[in-house]
Formats: sequence, C-alpha cells, structure tokens
Amino acid sequence: MSHKRLILFITFGIFLLTGCWSQKELTDLAFVSALGIDIDKEGKYLLTIQIVNPSNVASGKQSAGQTSPITIYSSSGNNIIEASRRATKEVSRRLYYAHANLIVISEELAKEEGIYEIFDAVERDPEFRTTTSVVIANGTKAGDIVKVLTPLEKIPANKVIKTLEFSEQRWGEFINVNIQDLIKNLISAGKEPVLSGFKLYGVVEKGKKMESNQQSTPETVLSAQGMAIFKDGKLIDWFEGEEARGTTLILNKVKSTGMNINWKGKKEAIAYEMVRQNTKVSMKSSNKDLPSIIIHVRAEGDIGEVTVPVNLNDTNVLLEIEKEVEKEVKKEIKMAVQHAQKIKSDIFGFGEAVHVSDPKEWKRLKHDWNDVHFPQLKVEVVVDAYVRRTGIRNKSYLSSIKD
Repeated sequence: MSHKRLILFITFGIFLLTGCWSQKELTDLAFVSALGIDIDKEGKYLLTIQIVNPSNVASGKQSAGQTSPITIYSSSGNNIIEASRRATKEVSRRLYYAHANLIVISEELAKEEGIYEIFDAVERDPEFRTTTSVVIANGTKAGDIVKVLTPLEKIPANKVIKTLEFSEQRWGEFINVNIQDLIKNLISAGKEPVLSGFKLYGVVEKGKKMESNQQSTPETVLSAQGMAIFKDGKLIDWFEGEEARGTTLILNKVKSTGMNINWKGKKEAIAYEMVRQNTKVSMKSSNKDLPSIIIHVRAEGDIGEVTVPVNLNDTNVLLEIEKEVEKEVKKEIKMAVQHAQKIKSDIFGFGEAVHVSDPKEWKRLKHDWNDVHFPQLKVEVVVDAYVRRTGIRNKSYLSSIKD
C-alpha cells in the first residue's frame, strides 16, 4: 500500500470513529425510579419525581440515623416536559429516566382531564422505556404514593412493581400494564384500557419518614386496590373483587388464583386453586343486526382446602366440584360483562373480535360501538374446569371427626 493510500485510509477511518460524544458521568446523573402525576390548583401537571440515593440503597445496615434511600422533588408545568425541566432548578444533577419503571397517575387527573395527552412525551423520549408500568392512585394523590417509604423494598417503586407482579400471579384481580400496551388500547377502536389501582392506608405523612419502617407494623401501608376502568381516555369506574377477576379471566391474564365454592349447603366450603387458564373470545354470526360474542374458558386447578367431609377418591365427587367451579367462573365473568355494558365501556376487546372476524361488519358498527352496540351485545360464556390434583391426601381428617 502506498504512503498516500495509507494516509487516506487512516483519515477515512477517523470519520467512522464517533468517540464518546454522548458520555454521561455517573456523578452527574440523578436516577429516576418513579414518577407521580397529579393536577394542581391551577390545572397544571404536578410532577413528583422519585430519585434513588445509590449510596443509601447499597448500604445493608439499618439504623436510627439512616438517611432515606430516595429523594423526592416536585415541579409543575403545562405539560410533562415543562414540569420535568422545571425540576432542574432544585436538582443538582441531570434527571436520568432510563431506569424509571413506574408511573403513578392520580384518580382526580384520570377522571377530570383524562390520560390521552400524558404519554406522548415518555413514548417520544428514547431514554424512557415503554415497558414502564402504569398504575392509578386510588383515592389519594399520586405524589403521596411516590413519596411513601416501604418496608422490605428500599426503593418504593420496586415495592409497587413487585406487589403488582405477585398479585397478578397469585390473586388474579390485577393486571400489570406497561406504557406500550396502554397506548395500544388507547388508540384501539374496539378495546378500552384498564389499569390496576394502588391505595394508601394509615397515616400518610408518617409513611414518608424512615421511623415508620423501623416498626414491626408500619403506620402506612401501600396496597394494590381495584381495577380502573376507562372510556375515551378518562377513568369512569372501578372494578373490585369478583368483577375484577372476571375481567382478568376474559382478558386471559389470570396466571393463578384461588376461588371458594359451596358444597352441600355450606358456603365457600372448598378452596379451588386455579393453576392454568386459557380464554378465547370469538364472534358468532347472527341473522340479527348485531353479532354475538362467545367466551370460552378452560381452567385447570388443584384442591387447596376442604372444610367439610368429602371423599376426593370418588370420581363423581370431583365431577361435581368441577361443575361448581364452572358455575363460579361463569358468574364472575357475567358480573364483569354486565357492569361493563352498564357503563358502556368495552374493556374486553369484543370490538376487536368483531373486527378480526368480520371487518365489513365492524366498519358499520365501530363509530358508536361503546354507546349503542356494546351494551346490547349478547354474550355467551362456556367454561370447562378440571381438577388435576387433590394434594397429598384424598380423604380429609374431618371425615374421621364427623364419623
């Protein structure tokens, strides 16, 4: 290679090396773990920012003089970007959102202003992850949920996320929804979004102090509570208990749950632990002007507890238990559907099922789907439930006591 070609090759290579033009020193960053979004008295967005104190989180010691693992800053603005940038007047480091895993929206904001306009900024920003979870502050301010300190988990945002994940896995009345899924449902013409709620119990102000977590019983408890139902981007109602679980069953989001069934006149005598569930929603063509929907649920589970004498060796007994489970599942699903039809919000995606099955029919129905067609929709529920295991014994000791 000639001398001139070598120089030309090296010069060209320099332009390909970008270097560290975008480097960020750790000591210049403030790691945001959660955002709380409220609305202030002037109608502006009130942003509560939860920032991790790395040195305090890394410390494994608990002492009376220990400082908080998080620092809270608040600022307001006409939009999320303005509120975020305004916070830099108080924060000595650059706000870094790449590790933020939770957004909390106040119930007041979700009801009055809606959530349509909130997520453009975070979806547009390449630093913010669309896998971030979103929850609603049930009956309290979003800022209070972000501010409260929690036992077991040093970073409160992690407490909310883990509670949501384990409740979704074990209880079945909550759904962990991220920004990407939420936006998808917001823009869908055939499905309205649902979000899990979190509520504060106890003395809120005491929960913001480290002393609260140095007691065996915290004075402030942060708990998952309710499922927020939306229509046209605004929160319109809450589902709780059986209605919430009926909703997650239809949405095919139940990983496992426990339900009690009646037996021989005694209420909630047998605990059935559902360990697998699969739901299919489809449209059934009709000669009438409106199609109908079929919800087919297949559930498998174990016997977790019995409080009455029952012979689980008997195949007929197991078949009866399966029928009772099917009745309970069908009841909860129908409760959820009837409530949703009453408030005119298709949170189940029945409209999407119609769209997939018959695009031409959906084109005719979609413009007034929620207000006119969805409330009149006929919904058929088919449930197949199975008992797979009965535990390490079939005959309860209660049978011996009764004998």
